[in-house]
Amino acid sequence: MTPSPLAVLITFAAVFSSLSIACDAGETVPHLTVGTQEIGLSAGYLLSSRLTDQHSTKQSGPAIMPSWAMVLTDPIGWRWLRGHLMLGAEIVYIQFQEPELTHGVGFTPKIKWMFEGTGTLRPYIEFAGGPFYTDLGGRIPEESARFNFILTAGGGLSWFFTPQLSFNVGYRFHHISNAGTRYPNLGLNASLPFGGFSFYF
Repeated sequence: MTPSPLAVLITFAAVFSSLSIACDAGETVPHLTVGTQEIGLSAGYLLSSRLTDQHSTKQSGPAIMPSWAMVLTDPIGWRWLRGHLMLGAEIVYIQFQEPELTHGVGFTPKIKWMFEGTGTLRPYIEFAGGPFYTDLGGRIPEESARFNFILTAGGGLSWFFTPQLSFNVGYRFHHISNAGTRYPNLGLNASLPFGGFSFYF
């Protein structure tokens, strides 16, 4: 039985809270420098976005996304754009519950820009893309292949409640298609609101 996204997040938070370094009360501003690494886990629920009249499938279901990233730069940029450039990778697992119970898993390198924000509250934007396999392919009119590619773009907000641990909420837009390797290839589009935790070291 697949664990619920909420159960996974609670377990993740408990494990990484125990790893976070004890800090003085009020000392919650993270000190991100070149080489700082982030291990994260996010979960959400995929909601279908049918962009044209030709898109008829209403796919939906839970998604779980473990990730890793590294800070590549010290703070750069001007005023409210100032932030850190990060590069990483992510595994994407989706359990499609409509139109029938199927699964998908993929691996996506990603790039992330984390704004300095207010210190403890840090907005970010991210983009990712990579190969994605799903047994939903061939069962719906939009997708004829099981091997596809997934592209995501979105943003979120990280709240650091210790210098090493943050709670994250955000939104992503997902596009899944086979890049024209087989037809039909209308592709699937979906919205993904999510929440999760990240540990920095």
